[in-house]
Amino acid sequence: MRILVVDDSRVMRQIVVRTLRQAGFDGHEVVEAVDGADALDKVGEHAPDVVLSDWNMPNMTGIEFLRALRAGGDQTPFGFVTSEGSEDMREVAQNAGARFVIVKPFTPEGFSEALTPVLG
Repeated sequence: MRILVVDDSRVMRQIVVRTLRQAGFDGHEVVEAVDGADALDKVGEHAPDVVLSDWNMPNMTGIEFLRALRAGGDQTPFGFVTSEGSEDMREVAQNAGARFVIVKPFTPEGFSEALTPVLG
């Protein structure tokens, strides 16, 4: 299985990858992208099984990335890992096709709860 982690912060990508391993997803390949535009390229190149994306990024935000994926017919399971946890934001994410939102600060248990139904 392949997981695409999208965040403009290298440190945050590393924290997400570490938390994935702590949550028991250490056997999965991880591909990283620095923003939504980079992630669109990586989806085409690597065909991930799930996408974990930040919301606020330069060049192309997470929600713009999700909308571009869905507009192109891509139905890869998608979730946000973000500090944006309001009900309005969750509704926008769900309406755009996100399966889950993990709010920072997050825990391995939160990752497991969100990803186990997607990755098994």
